[in-house]
Amino acid sequence: MSRFSKTALIAGAIALCASPAFAHPGHEFGHTALQGFLHPLGGIDHVIAMIAVGFLAFCLGGRTIWTVPLAFVLMMAVGAVLGATGLGLPGVEQGIAASVLVLGMLIVVATRLSLIFATVLVGAFAVFHGTAHGLEGATTGIVPTSYFLGFLLATVMLHCAGIALGAAFAAIENRNLVRRAAGTAVGLTGLMMIVG
Repeated sequence: MSRFSKTALIAGAIALCASPAFAHPGHEFGHTALQGFLHPLGGIDHVIAMIAVGFLAFCLGGRTIWTVPLAFVLMMAVGAVLGATGLGLPGVEQGIAASVLVLGMLIVVATRLSLIFATVLVGAFAVFHGTAHGLEGATTGIVPTSYFLGFLLATVMLHCAGIALGAAFAAIENRNLVRRAAGTAVGLTGLMMIVG
């Protein structure tokens, strides 16, 4: 079996394990810090995207390890405010699914990305994730501070998990093959979210 076939087989198997997204408008979680913390964990799309951001940041190395996750967190906060005030982006679910697809593709080609490109693109996708959080956590156009801090903390922790995963994969002998397989699995999951 060729290396490409093995990569495709692994990626396909991982992608088939994906479950439907739950972290979208209409799935109310409430307004406490705990509910805010649990909200990003309630949808596989958010979980995969946020772990992928940390994984991608590690793969890019250097300053990107903190600039890419920081851009995501900051722009997600902007998106949450937009969502809470009703000024959020149209097509939030499609934007979130697209972020999973594109993040997977970026992981596959991570060694060829610039810091600025990765940071800007990840920040743009974060607005969609933030809008979803803002729409669900808003009360009279305001995201409660405790809820807001809860989902920011969960996001940071998921980014850290992605960085740790990247560090673990870096110790593997065929790390580039594993990175490409992981990116392909993430991308296929995003594609399934878009078409499914």
